[in-house]
Amino acid sequence: MQNDKGELVELYIPRKCSATNRVIKAKDHASVQIAVANVDEEGRAIPDSNTLYALSGFIRSRGEADDQINRLAQQDGLIHNVWSYSR
Repeated sequence: MQNDKGELVELYIPRKCSATNRVIKAKDHASVQIAVANVDEEGRAIPDSNTLYALSGFIRSRGEADDQINRLAQQDGLIHNVWSYSR
């Protein structure tokens, strides 16, 4: 699709689940996108700096959203030493 300036514009940009790397479909109304604020050494939020995590409805329906957020945040270095149940 083109706008009035003649530039190509996408109407829908698909997201991927941060936990499973699956494409989140447009009709997945149970999916969420969570923005976690990045903080400095004193624990204050850095303006206009956050980390985004998108979780599909599949992960949320299985009750694993909190475990996946902890896992992803540990991988990104946001939190340390969080206990996690491993199967």
